Amino acid sequence: MGKICYTCGTLYPLAYPSKDCLICNEERQYVPQGGQVWVTQEELAARHKNKIIKLNDRLFEIVITPGFAIGQRAFLVLSESGNVLWDCIPLLCEETIRFITSKGGLDAIAFSHPHYYSNMSDWATTFDCPVYIHEDDAEFIVYKSDYIHLWQGEELSLCDDLKLVNIGGHFKGSSILHISDMSVKGTILSGDTVYLSLSKKHYAIMYSYPNRIPLPISEIKRIKKRFESLEFDSIYGFFSYQNVIGTARELLETSLNRYLD
Repeated sequence: MGKICYTCGTLYPLAYPSKDCLICNEERQYVPQGGQVWVTQEELAARHKNKIIKLNDRLFEIVITPGFAIGQRAFLVLSESGNVLWDCIPLLCEETIRFITSKGGLDAIAFSHPHYYSNMSDWATTFDCPVYIHEDDAEFIVYKSDYIHLWQGEELSLCDDLKLVNIGGHFKGSSILHISDMSVKGTILSGDTVYLSLSKKHYAIMYSYPNRIPLPISEIKRIKKRFESLEFDSIYGFFSYQNVIGTARELLETSLNRYLD
């Protein structure tokens, strides 16, 4: 049992020593002008439900309706080597559990960055699987669990066709999930390590998206080199409209060059 931050959706233990959300009080997020608001898990379940959408034969989107907190989607990635949940959403209901179980359960949970840690302890406990978080973002873990595994360095292979890649930028530990065989040249699940515009014509990479804090050009150059080392043609971002299939590399390259120009 715990309390959920209404603004970011992170689950805290009831005995958490602060009355404020650690994540929202950090400069990449925000506390609403009306102040900190908490909801219970029961209240969330009473007002919302999860919607599951098939994106392709191996990829499913899971999103809370009506929207809650940041409003990100989680992804269920099916793999013969083991299923992975990419990022979390704050609501884990029986219908979602039954659906994932029908697909073979979860072998791992992995994250783009701390804003989507959500109620990861509930997901990990329910599916009895490890949670992979880059060690550079460990300070933002508020619900401790033996399921959490901190990984180091630039890459971590989860199985034959899935690997975590540390990109940095938004957070030092910001990462992507690279799926080598989901498209012709590879697919990336990005969270908001990169952020697709509503026009779907530009990718932004910022230190803070809601507070409009940019990254230094030196960091954009470093990130550009990281993406140049990867093979991919498709990117799925954290909102439901953020799907770029087949042309994502060209769009990301053009966007990053715009920063540098």
